[in-house]
Amino acid sequence: MSRTPVTVRAAVPTDVASLRELWNDILRKGDLDEQLADVSRVVAEADTTETRLIAVAEVDGEVAGAVYLEATTFTPLNLEPAVLAVSPHVFAQFRRKGVGSALMEAACRFAEQHGITHVQTAAASEARDANRFMARLSFAPQATLRAATTTAVRARLPQSRQVTQAATSRQRIDRVLAARRIRRERVPG
Repeated sequence: MSRTPVTVRAAVPTDVASLRELWNDILRKGDLDEQLADVSRVVAEADTTETRLIAVAEVDGEVAGAVYLEATTFTPLNLEPAVLAVSPHVFAQFRRKGVGSALMEAACRFAEQHGITHVQTAAASEARDANRFMARLSFAPQATLRAATTTAVRARLPQSRQVTQAATSRQRIDRVLAARRIRRERVPG
């Protein structure tokens, strides 16, 4: 089976509209202009540093997929160097044509250029094909990333943990008064 030739290059400002369409499901919710501005900013920032790259895969001159690469550390606490391959996406019409493999090859090249021995990536938990693809490439699960709104988390926290400053000072006063009552009760008289 011969595959269509895939070329990979760095993103340029003219790719912004295609990248917005490709990454639409992971961009912040907003109108088209806001999303285009966000992607434009990310492309511009990646273009100004050696530690970031947006690799764009093309098939016959048409954008087929992309991945955001960043030389960073495993986590803010584990300072071992790693390349983070964020959102390797391929347009549906180009899947199973070697585009995903070309993007991950670009991630490996980027890591080697920076002397980094590890690549890490993430796929949405409901993206079965993407997770299977990553597993075939030897990516093993390392963590589960979860997200929620601050309001939702606060609503689920036990009320006793949601102590305000006023409640804290009231508690101190109550403790002082209770201690005084106990001392008065102990005094023989």
